[in-house]
Amino acid sequence: MDWWRRLRRVLDTGLEGLLAIVMTVLVVDVTWQVFTRYVLNNPSSWTEELATYLMIWVGLLGASVALRRGAHLGIDYFVSHLSPRKRAATEVFAFLITGLFSVLVLGIGGARLVLQTLERGQTSPALDLKMGHVYLALPISGFFLALYSVEALLERVVRTARGAATHGAT
Repeated sequence: MDWWRRLRRVLDTGLEGLLAIVMTVLVVDVTWQVFTRYVLNNPSSWTEELATYLMIWVGLLGASVALRRGAHLGIDYFVSHLSPRKRAATEVFAFLITGLFSVLVLGIGGARLVLQTLERGQTSPALDLKMGHVYLALPISGFFLALYSVEALLERVVRTARGAATHGAT
């Protein structure tokens, strides 16, 4: 499994690097937008559209990074009151649903959306960007969310099985 850890490290580094680039461009874009609007009194016509598209990318890629780090916001009041076995089952169910959603909706549905908009030649109004390129955030984040969901799901199943084996031995 050493190859998997190396591949995972490359994927994680690539994802976080891409997210850092997108966030940097977003900060520069919004700064330019504020500068042109309030200092030059001549608002830029394309910065708002670019900021919107970059926010889509930041949100989706950031969700993937948050899932990998276990940093997603959650309301665990009820789950924390469950028995360890039921808590593990709830986590497994949540990661299973997240993985399925990521594959079906973001991955497959997102890839179809990208292909359809590229085939139709749909472009954005101010930037003249191909909308298929904007929508690429969907299948990319779907891939990472599915990967991290499956990994977390397997981790919970193994941890639960080891716990059951340990408790059964005593």
